[in-house]
Amino acid sequence: TTLFRSVRTNADSPKDAIQARKFGAEGIGLCRTEHMFFEEERIFNFRRMIAADSVEMREEALEKILPYQRKDFEGLFEAMEGDPVVIRYLDPPLHEFLPHTDAEIKPLAESLGMSFEALKNRVESLKEFNPMMGHRGCRLAVTYPEIAKMQTRAVIEAAINVNKKGMNVTPEIMIPLVGDLNELKYVKKVVCETADAVIAEAGANLTYHVGTMIEIPRAAVMADEIAKEAE
Repeated sequence: TTLFRSVRTNADSPKDAIQARKFGAEGIGLCRTEHMFFEEERIFNFRRMIAADSVEMREEALEKILPYQRKDFEGLFEAMEGDPVVIRYLDPPLHEFLPHTDAEIKPLAESLGMSFEALKNRVESLKEFNPMMGHRGCRLAVTYPEIAKMQTRAVIEAAINVNKKGMNVTPEIMIPLVGDLNELKYVKKVVCETADAVIAEAGANLTYHVGTMIEIPRAAVMADEIAKEAE
């Protein structure tokens, strides 16, 4: 057997990726996509998506986020020049992104056509007693598959675009906080259906991988089962 060794970096921006390569990194082992939402314009649309009370409103907000995500991924792929890039889908609990002061809640409520009180109640309802084990990671994609669909479209379109420039990118998509085989199967199905549709739509030839990280005790115990669906 051949022992494969590779040292990768954590990087969420092209600047960090380029620096890591200078230090000898052979790829990105973890790109945390939530770090891409913190700029002012992005966080506002992201908050609109979280606070929306219908799929249609969420999808409308996600359409505004899609170009940012796609451009970010293009930058990462180009910075790594074909080296592997693992992209982790949205992981933290949604309440971490929401405004908590009245001054921040008011303009968001106006943008959504909601009353201040209704939005404040929504913010309170999303707070979690135990956010480490609660509504986060792959469970967000189960509740809101439209988020995973948007992120998949951004990843795949970015890879297709940079490959047109002569690169050979194979995106690696990480579904976070999986603790059960069925969680991974469910989200992977959403990802693959979306990715395959984007690839067919573009008439492209692109390989991608979908996997997870073993990061909670249950996943470690269930790793042999989870591995049947993880690439």
